[in-house]
Amino acid sequence: MVEDDDLTPNVMSNQMWSSNGEFVPPDGICWVSVLSCLLLACSYVGSLYVWRSDLPRDHPAVIKRRFTSVLIVSALSPVFVWTWKVYTGVMPGPSLLALMGIRFEGLIPAIILPLLLTMVLFLGPLIQLAMDCPWGFMDGIRVALDPWFWALCLRDMRWLRNQVVAPLTEELVFRACMLPMLVPCASPSTAMLTCPLFFGVAHFHHVIELLRFRQGSVSGIFLAAVFQFSYTAVFGAYTAFIFIRTGHLVGPVLCHSFCNHMGFPALSTAMEHRQRLTILSCYLLGVLLFLLLLFPLTDPLYYGLPTPVCTLASVPSSLCIS
Repeated sequence: MVEDDDLTPNVMSNQMWSSNGEFVPPDGICWVSVLSCLLLACSYVGSLYVWRSDLPRDHPAVIKRRFTSVLIVSALSPVFVWTWKVYTGVMPGPSLLALMGIRFEGLIPAIILPLLLTMVLFLGPLIQLAMDCPWGFMDGIRVALDPWFWALCLRDMRWLRNQVVAPLTEELVFRACMLPMLVPCASPSTAMLTCPLFFGVAHFHHVIELLRFRQGSVSGIFLAAVFQFSYTAVFGAYTAFIFIRTGHLVGPVLCHSFCNHMGFPALSTAMEHRQRLTILSCYLLGVLLFLLLLFPLTDPLYYGLPTPVCTLASVPSSLCIS
């Protein structure tokens, strides 16, 4: 517990802890937190457009330039959290890196269990891929262990963007940096639902490029944007849930990369498949197992109780307890 005498002066409040040891958020922290998150989201999206180009977003030259700018913003994103901490006077027990989910305690479960949970959710699509794949199981293992296969992947700019850079930078900025700023002024549950709104709105920038290159009708583009906002907001809530429950960044990053690889489930294709009854049964089974395992596989007991971001909660939350 941090005693009052140990707190440095701040512009909002010098009282961070109640007499019974509970964290008390300083006055006005919510405005500072929301504005900090908004500025961070705008910086991330804005970094994609500092390069003037007439080429589409999937062109290797465009991807390389955007890698540069987005990696710089992501590397500087912890400064936002540190500045927020200094300005508000919040003095958390865990270190800044621990609050952002970069720690060793519970690392192995954080690598395995959230990814396993996400794969359970995608049981139907995975079974469908296995049925349609021309390779045998051992062929797939040999390809996965082939260094030349991974060398080809690493030379593919789109693969690097979708599987490595986007998951890492987006989870770092929109989860690891934003949630520690939002949790002190709201319950972890509210922060989990608020944080994805910044993530969903940030994806609206795709509308600009679709309109610019006339890739569809205006109404079709905006309908696609609304769908993408909804999908990314739900996904963002899920990875925020994982971050709060596990206190690790690695789980959300791996789940993000896996979901980028799988894409949105092709239900229409499943309905027309020759084995549609089996596949649709696996879809349903996957959802049921996911709901059944959601809390057990993310039990904070596996990752070190309480998780660092939960120490900032001003009120107890079911997300933070075993």
